[in-house]
Amino acid sequence: MASIHNRIKEIFQQHFQAAPQVFCSPGRINLIGEHTDYNMGFVLPAAIDKAVYIAIRERKDRILNLYAADLDDSFSASLDQLQNSGKQWPDFILGVADQLQKAGNALQGFDAVLMGDVPLGAGLSSSAAVECAAVFALNSLFGLELEKITMVQTAQKAENEFVGLKCGIMDPFASMFGKKDHVIRLDCRSLEYEYMPFSMEGIAIVLFDTGVKHSLASSEYNTRRDECDEGVRIIRQAYPQVRSLRDADMRMVSECLAGAEGKIEQRCRYVVEEIERLQAGCHDLLANNLAAFGQKMFETHQGLSELYEVSCPEADALVNWVKNNQAVLGARMMGGGFGGCTINIVKEEMLPALVQQVAEKFEKQFQRTLTHYVVHIGGGTCAL
Repeated sequence: MASIHNRIKEIFQQHFQAAPQVFCSPGRINLIGEHTDYNMGFVLPAAIDKAVYIAIRERKDRILNLYAADLDDSFSASLDQLQNSGKQWPDFILGVADQLQKAGNALQGFDAVLMGDVPLGAGLSSSAAVECAAVFALNSLFGLELEKITMVQTAQKAENEFVGLKCGIMDPFASMFGKKDHVIRLDCRSLEYEYMPFSMEGIAIVLFDTGVKHSLASSEYNTRRDECDEGVRIIRQAYPQVRSLRDADMRMVSECLAGAEGKIEQRCRYVVEEIERLQAGCHDLLANNLAAFGQKMFETHQGLSELYEVSCPEADALVNWVKNNQAVLGARMMGGGFGGCTINIVKEEMLPALVQQVAEKFEKQFQRTLTHYVVHIGGGTCAL
C-alpha cells in the first residue's frame, strides 16, 4: 500500500506540478450470495487488501483532467458537458461527477491520477472501487458532507445511468463499508447490514483467475436481470405481495413458473435457493463452522453453472478440481460470471501444494498459465 501511495503522489507531481490528496478504495470478494443483490436479497461480501488509488486536487475552473497511470492514458472533459468518453475507464469518474451535480452538489474542476492493484476483469469489482474512490475524494475535496450510504448510492447510480450497467448495490457497499476480518451481511432491500466475524486463522482465501475477461456490460448480465424481473411479474399475478424474488419461495417458483417460456423458472429457482443458502451460511459462520459454510459455496457454484448459466469451462474445471481436495473447504466462481476468478477457502499450510497442483492441471487443459491471488479481508474506502 505504501509503495502505491508514494508512487501515485510522484506521478501526480510530474503530471500536474503540484501536491495532491490521496484516497483509496478496495476491491471486494463475495463469499456467498451471487446475483441476489439486484433481486433485493442478501449478500455476504468483504473488502480486500487490493485497492484503487486516486490522487486529486481541485482546479479553479470547470475542467477535469484525468490520467490512468496503469494504462498511461489521459482524458479531459468539462463539468458543463459530461458525456461518455468512448474509453470506459474515465466514465466511472465522469459518472460520479455527473450524479453529484444532478443531486445539486457544487463541484469545481479537478486534476486526478488513478492507479491500483485490483486486477481488471477478475471479478473483484475494480469499477466499483474506482467509483467509490472518486466519490469519497470529491466529497472530501469539495466539503460535500455526504453520508457513506449516499456515496454508495451515488457510485451505483453512476454505473447504472452513466456507464450503462444495471449492477446492484453490493459492490460499492462492500468497497465503502469493508472492515478487517469481517464479512458484511447486507440486506439489499433495506440496506441494513451487520458485520459477521470471519477468522482468517489458519485459513487463506485464494482466487484462481480463469484468464477469461468478462465484460459485464455485455448483454448477458442485463438479460439475467430481465429474466428475474419477468419471473417476479408472473409470480405477482398469483401472489401480489411478491415485489422481488426476495419475497418468493420455492413453492411459488414451482407453481407459477413451471410453464414460463425460456429459462425463467431455472433463473428464479437459483436466486431463491441462493437467498436461503446465504441465511443458512451465516449461521455456519456464527458457529465457526467453515466446513459447512464451504459446502454451501460448492452448491452455489453448481447453481450458477447449471441453473443461472453464467459460468465458463475454465471456472467449472477450477471448482471441480478442488471439490474433493482436503485442502479446500469451499470454492465457487465469483462475480457476475462469464470469466473472472474462482474463490477458494483453503487450509493455509496446504496452499502452496494446492496452487502447484491446480496450475499444472490448468496449463495441461487450457494451454495457459494460471494466475492466482491470495487476498486478505481489509478495511473500506479511506483518505491516506
